[in-house]
Amino acid sequence: MKRAVYAGSFDPMTNGHLDIIQRGLALADELIVAVAVNTSKSNGLFDFEARVEMIRSVIGDDQRVRVMKLDGLLTD
Repeated sequence: MKRAVYAGSFDPMTNGHLDIIQRGLALADELIVAVAVNTSKSNGLFDFEARVEMIRSVIGDDQRVRVMKLDGLLTD
């Protein structure tokens, strides 16, 4: 099984983000969308829960996409 990770703030979710998700699904069996949480930045447009809900509403119920919280560095 091939897995891919797409990390970003997604604040807000855009058509460009959706395009990359769709392209990632063409390359991998599972795509993990890692939503970054940066506590040092307090001036974002949406909180974490709102960003996750936006992503889920756009991708629908595609079981190949998993949305996760990314707190820290992607390499960790």
